[in-house]
Amino acid sequence: MSAIVADRQGEMPDAERVAKATQGFLRDFGRTAAIYMESCIHCGMCAEACHFYEVTGDPKYTPIWKIEPFKQAYKREYGPFAPFYRMLGLKREVTEPQLEEWQHLLYDSCTVCGRCSLMCPMGIDIAGLISDARHGMARAGLVPKELGEAAERGEREGSPLGATPKVFKERIAWLADEHEIQIPLDRGKAEVLCTLSSIEIMKYTASIVAMARIMKHVGADWTFRTDGYEATNFGLLSGNAQWQKDMSMKLIDAAIACGAKTLVLPECGHAYGALRWMGANMYGKPLPFRVLHISEFLAESARSGKLRLKKLAKSATFHDPCQISRRGGAVEAPREVLAALGVELKEMFPTKGTNWCCGGGGGVVAIRRADALRYKVFKLKMDQIDDTGAELPVTSCSNCRQTFDDGQAHFKWDKSMNSLLELVADNLIEA
Repeated sequence: MSAIVADRQGEMPDAERVAKATQGFLRDFGRTAAIYMESCIHCGMCAEACHFYEVTGDPKYTPIWKIEPFKQAYKREYGPFAPFYRMLGLKREVTEPQLEEWQHLLYDSCTVCGRCSLMCPMGIDIAGLISDARHGMARAGLVPKELGEAAERGEREGSPLGATPKVFKERIAWLADEHEIQIPLDRGKAEVLCTLSSIEIMKYTASIVAMARIMKHVGADWTFRTDGYEATNFGLLSGNAQWQKDMSMKLIDAAIACGAKTLVLPECGHAYGALRWMGANMYGKPLPFRVLHISEFLAESARSGKLRLKKLAKSATFHDPCQISRRGGAVEAPREVLAALGVELKEMFPTKGTNWCCGGGGGVVAIRRADALRYKVFKLKMDQIDDTGAELPVTSCSNCRQTFDDGQAHFKWDKSMNSLLELVADNLIEA
């Protein structure tokens, strides 16, 4: 593997980094992880499922290889034959240079998209194990610089991109005035709590207006709250489990405070995974409210007849965000919404749960040194969309959208990614 300078946080000695990483690895071992570790038959099917391997052909990008230090620690310290591995020297201790080398594989070249998990014939959740391995890396202070800084800013300021409560309130006031629409904020009681991602607050502000217009259209009793609006969770992406929990608890506490029956997550893939599928674990018991991705909320509203849409006489193709569709299971909701819009849907191949990742998830789009590899992966996505011949590429994840905007500029591509949320808001049948 070519040497890549690894980023470090803190000044701890190498031996301490190794100890903290190993402790982090071992802390996540339970029955399920142990079964996964013992089940791999080295068939190579996960390699063919990985977009990084697909575009490079390099065996180092084989997903199961990316967790080698994690597996090494398990075999040596935790597994049923650990004493023999240590006694016979069959598994050496994880080293600091090895951890630095693997930083590139665990972060730069993995979007945690879950395609490898889906394709594994043994049912191993490789993507989940990679997320677990990131916990050890975070404890050792071996997170890529951009991810580490964003996660720390999120913990300190409440937003990884600087969308602090003050900035958020100012944006809401400006948008409400600019677009002459009421955007409720900090209501004491509301049935629906809506949340946003940092990139929507700082870049895609039309999504905030779209949310307000749609909520008004369907007659929702809703609010944003300054004590729980930021759904972006860089604690999850960086591997800092405590920061992940802190970000999730802000949303949970805000929903409970206003008595919300439903919490609506924004167009953000990992925000969906962090709260919809991990939120109850953070809370320690079942959440006392429903969690819906905005595409699910729109589909429910269309089904009930509350969402009335003009017919859009265009063809479209839908890019499935990995954490919402493949990992999250919300596959049909956006397609219901597109059907309500009357578009001609031209599916990609492969599509739905097997759709290729855009290459920017898992925090990869934020890591500058990963750009060259990420663009190779994005070309795979470009070709997929071009092959459909559809007029409108559509997605329901602002992080994917950011990746598409960046890729479009890099390749001077003639396609622009469209937000499902904004597309709906632009085609409401007003009373």
